[in-house]
Amino acid sequence: MSSLPFLTSSRGRLLRFALLFGGELAILAVIYQFHAEIDCQQTGSVLFCRFLRSLVARGLVVLAVIWLLLQARPQLLARLAEHVRPAARAGWSLLHLAGLGLLLLPVALAPGGDLGAIFGWAVWLLAAGAICAAFGALLWLAPLRAWSDLLFQDRGAPVIALILAALLPDLAEMAQPIWEWRGPTEATFDAVHAFLSVFSSDVRVRPEENIIGYPEFSVYIAQACSGVEGIALVGAFTLIYGMIFRRTVRLPLLFAVVLPAAMALSWLFNVVRVGTLILIGRHVSPDLAVNGFHSYAGWVFFTILALLIVTVVQASPWLHREPLGPVAGPELRRDPVAAMLLPFAAFMAASLLTHAFFPHPEIGYPIRVLAMLAALWPFRQLYLGMGWTLDGVAILAGLAVGLGWLWFDPADPAAGMELAAALGGLPGWALAVWIVARLAGTTLLVPLVEELFFRGYLLLHMPKQSPVPRIAALILSTVCFAALHGRWVAAGVAGLLFGLVALRGGRVASAVQAHMAANVVVAAWAFITSDFARI
Repeated sequence: MSSLPFLTSSRGRLLRFALLFGGELAILAVIYQFHAEIDCQQTGSVLFCRFLRSLVARGLVVLAVIWLLLQARPQLLARLAEHVRPAARAGWSLLHLAGLGLLLLPVALAPGGDLGAIFGWAVWLLAAGAICAAFGALLWLAPLRAWSDLLFQDRGAPVIALILAALLPDLAEMAQPIWEWRGPTEATFDAVHAFLSVFSSDVRVRPEENIIGYPEFSVYIAQACSGVEGIALVGAFTLIYGMIFRRTVRLPLLFAVVLPAAMALSWLFNVVRVGTLILIGRHVSPDLAVNGFHSYAGWVFFTILALLIVTVVQASPWLHREPLGPVAGPELRRDPVAAMLLPFAAFMAASLLTHAFFPHPEIGYPIRVLAMLAALWPFRQLYLGMGWTLDGVAILAGLAVGLGWLWFDPADPAAGMELAAALGGLPGWALAVWIVARLAGTTLLVPLVEELFFRGYLLLHMPKQSPVPRIAALILSTVCFAALHGRWVAAGVAGLLFGLVALRGGRVASAVQAHMAANVVVAAWAFITSDFARI
């Protein structure tokens, strides 16, 4: 990929850092949400354990508030871009990488992925890793004085907004007892009853027991999945919006019109969500319906709803004293760094969603394929210029990786049977779509997306003046690749070979070819044996 002038600009460097750190957070979220097991009641540190498990929800809200801050204060983005360091500071970058290593180490050491067994001492690694990774990232990006000037301007409003965002999950949890009030509970059940009655008249409602549904499928609506958290989130989010935009928004209209409308819309949204999940449980899949009541899924839904609400408010001139001008930004489709990072971010986001909303996350694999295609398409001209000459050495290395993966990483019969059972519940047409999406994603899209990030950015994008940064990048890309796949030996060896192939010619295209060859071998074996859990 050829470089552009934008890459050397302040905003270009800021974008690179934002995408890199976002990708790292996505990897950590996937690993700790879905590749590690922990029962907080057995750790002896219930509060801290629950805090760790809530980091995904907190991260969602904090990122949303950061987006609001940049929309409300364009000068924040401009000033931060001015302070972004023109070159990497080895000390801070190494501190950041060391923090990532400490965060990944407990997963590697936990027996069978059970963090509860080692939580007593792993918690210190997690705390130290989080501190090192966070401070290393911030000071790698810009000096401490720049952060102080940015966060404490306007009487510290940015700091207050971010603190409130980080505390929103706690405030939302404090609102859960509202669900025990008979008024709100009965209103919700009456509304869900009316929604379900449109489709069938045999609705069964027992509000005194918080149970509603049909004779074939009913659900118990507990506090944690009642939607009260989402209503509190949307209301608090609207208040934070008012605080951030207090100079331009008409606050009386915001509090008198938008706030009650947003909370009412959130309540209505939850009614439709509950009703839809009951219909899915009756007509499609009870497991899929029950998984949709997971609080993590609810937080994703309500965060999206909150962002949609403030987007509509932003586009309503009558709510503002003066029009808000658009923030100028780069043309991302011409940015090679965005082309390496955004598809991976989309892939990780889609993976989180499928884990949240499907009883078996692999059933939602077509959603991941659509997300990758949508993120790759805008950069297609850049990918065509990557130099796709056939690399025989890379292909041979990939074939060796694929055969080694099959030989040294034996199949898991339980996982294969679990996935087969989930696939067996799909209609014939849906199963055909799933198989096509699985094969295309595994052999074509995933190798491209993962290699663009792990080898294209983490490895080849590092400075070339000294072998030390390149070796560090090779180790980092290999460890992250192994951690993401949950197979430390097999994936670690594969990542190392893909990295060496990329370094051999200095081309990410060679690593993509090697990865594709490896996945073709594994996919062919999975197709022949009908064991799609292997891929």
